[in-house]
Amino acid sequence: MKTLNVLALVLVLLCINASTEWPTHTVCKEENLEIYYKSCDPQQDFAFSIDRCSDVTTHTFDIRAAMVLRQSIKELYAKVDLIINGKTVLSYSETLCGPGLSKLIFCGKKKGEHLYYEGPITLGIKEIPQVNYTITARLTNEDRATVACADFTVKNYLDY
Repeated sequence: MKTLNVLALVLVLLCINASTEWPTHTVCKEENLEIYYKSCDPQQDFAFSIDRCSDVTTHTFDIRAAMVLRQSIKELYAKVDLIINGKTVLSYSETLCGPGLSKLIFCGKKKGEHLYYEGPITLGIKEIPQVNYTITARLTNEDRATVACADFTVKNYLDY
């Protein structure tokens, strides 16, 4: 009996480790706006939340994000793509950390350290597109290793 229990436990653990896809998390879901995300890094998931879904329409809203770093951050690069109907319609990239450049409080953090951000972010757009779309965000370090990666799905039915 013990052997059967151990075998079942090993199979469950192997199935969990074999999975390369993280679950889809709900950031917010209200009558006219839904936001979901899924980590696109097969080795790591992360936590992300918005205080209130309706705050997104104000273009400055509070978020919380947390993860344990698998890579050190001497330099950090962001690449964000807006995808509608399977086609990239907008691409944006920016250097967030680098020599003489520190836009974020966690620039210089080392592998294994806990990264936590709580505070406001501002969208650089006047209106959120009224359509279903995906935003892919990828952070890479100086070695081009993935620090974090997520696919956000936005379903917007708001009238402006």
